[in-house]
Amino acid sequence: MRTPLPLIAVTMGDGAGVGPEVVVAALLDDAVLSRCHPVVIGDAQRLRVAARILGLDCEIAAVDHPRDAEFAPGRVNVVDLGLLPADLPWGKLSPVAGNAAYAYIERAAELAVAGEVHAICTAPLNKEALHAAGHIYPGHTELLAHLTGTEEVSMMLSTEKVKVIHVTTHIGLIDAVNRIEPGLVERTVRRGHEAIVRAGTPNPVIGVCGINPHAGENGLFGYGEEDEKIVPALEKLRAEGVDARGPLPADTAFFLASRGDYDLIVAMYHDQGHGPVKILGIEAGVNLTVGLPVIRTSVDHGTAFDIAGTGTAEAGSMVEALRQAAEMATAPAAPVA
Repeated sequence: MRTPLPLIAVTMGDGAGVGPEVVVAALLDDAVLSRCHPVVIGDAQRLRVAARILGLDCEIAAVDHPRDAEFAPGRVNVVDLGLLPADLPWGKLSPVAGNAAYAYIERAAELAVAGEVHAICTAPLNKEALHAAGHIYPGHTELLAHLTGTEEVSMMLSTEKVKVIHVTTHIGLIDAVNRIEPGLVERTVRRGHEAIVRAGTPNPVIGVCGINPHAGENGLFGYGEEDEKIVPALEKLRAEGVDARGPLPADTAFFLASRGDYDLIVAMYHDQGHGPVKILGIEAGVNLTVGLPVIRTSVDHGTAFDIAGTGTAEAGSMVEALRQAAEMATAPAAPVA
């Protein structure tokens, strides 16, 4: 008996960006195919064009449903929504491409809610194109939460050196500080703890950043936000056996994590977490959404309009995103002979 490979819905992202190129390249990678069964939700013709640009000899096979896919070397399966015009230019903002990117995510979410895929892996979309198409969401995280009917999710960034989960993300800094409260901190740490355990670390050490410089320096900076908003959550978590340490000065927490002292860092707001991650490993960084019905992973880069359609985009982050999606996916229902 062998364990069946997880079925992963791979959304193509904005068709005017590098998504089609990195998706095709990654899905032909032997390491990816050994870990999962990926099926693209996207546009078959655009993937064929991307394959030609990359000089890849492969079969882009349209299927009606992920369960109809057949997996073999050199074959890329795609649920073809056929929403992009043949003459869509590369590297230019397009409401048509923005609407298509939304539709790919919508179909993937439907499959996830129905339990028909075990994880979602997303190529980058362009927020301006998404908004131009009338879909007003800050990004993938909030869009997937809405489509799956999930009240609260967390964004996690993962690199070889450091992993970070965010208490708040796409809101202004003043709003972020106001939104942080012990319940939100506690739920975020729990989601991060669960994700790290699922990825194979049974007893993770979690470092929790403060809000103010030096984590408030015992009341010298700020107005006691750490004691009010963070400490009660950590006390509750530690009482239940979660090894959550802090509040920590953010300027040292990431250095300690990069040398292996922490398995996960909890950032209080967007730039507190994103800045260090992009220094420590964006090339193979992965963006995860935890708290959805299935795990969602993504490349940690954008649509890169400046190089789209040139065949020069690196697929390493997409390969890593698929690896982590397979590693953390909801287990398939039954073994196969």
